[in-house]
Amino acid sequence: MLKAKVILVALGAALAVPAAMAGSTPEEDRKEAVEYFKQMFPDVPYEEYVNGQYALDEDRRSQWESLQDFPPYEFAVAEGKEMFETPFANGKTYASCFENDGIGVRQNYPYFDEKNNEVITLELAINRCREANGEQPLKYKKGNIASISAYMASTSQGKKFNIKVQDSAEAQAAYQAGKEFYYSRRGQLNFSCASCHVQNPGNWIRADLLSPALGQPSNFPVHRSKWGELGTLHRRFAGCNRNVRAEPLPAQSTEYRNLEFFLTYMSNGLPVVGPSTRP
Repeated sequence: MLKAKVILVALGAALAVPAAMAGSTPEEDRKEAVEYFKQMFPDVPYEEYVNGQYALDEDRRSQWESLQDFPPYEFAVAEGKEMFETPFANGKTYASCFENDGIGVRQNYPYFDEKNNEVITLELAINRCREANGEQPLKYKKGNIASISAYMASTSQGKKFNIKVQDSAEAQAAYQAGKEFYYSRRGQLNFSCASCHVQNPGNWIRADLLSPALGQPSNFPVHRSKWGELGTLHRRFAGCNRNVRAEPLPAQSTEYRNLEFFLTYMSNGLPVVGPSTRP
């Protein structure tokens, strides 16, 4: 039965039909995804998926590991720490807005806020903290917000994601909307997220080695060679949409937050390793 369900997941990726997993619970989706990738890459240990393409290619991994002695995001993380600890005009700091003063909490994001019926990502929480303390919000894709988020992620390294999808209709709907977005084709190239990261991980597209879906949120924010700086997960979402010649949505749109909710839930049990580097 499990093998047949895994085949359905693969078929759903090929056809971009979310109904391939219709009726399944989030935890059933996650377990099926883990089993699917286990069959696709039987020699890759589960915990290695946080390393993306570097779990699949030894040459690329060797080059990547050589960067870790002096990671290019080091100064940005230090700047993020300084900004995190610097008081706002009212004397409070970011610590006042977060559980455990904002240290070691990255693995709890995103979460579904049942009071306001919406997904809250870490970057959204950072900006709402600023606004609650009389400060202007930061731009969501790069710059200061990426540095602050990277610092907060660095305090959670090694902690495993444990995202909850509550039983409420609203939380379930947000998860399902994220899943549908992931499997829906779009743009002139008619690709879905799953076309690359479920159907074709381990294959090359031009000079890029496609990574599996599992573990992708674990790395963010990431410093990409292409960007020459740190960027948030929603910056990457927008870039992927452009790559398939689809109109990108605004960072922190409801659609992207729901997508992050689904994708991060799929990585439950994997640790935070961000910030990290990617090509």
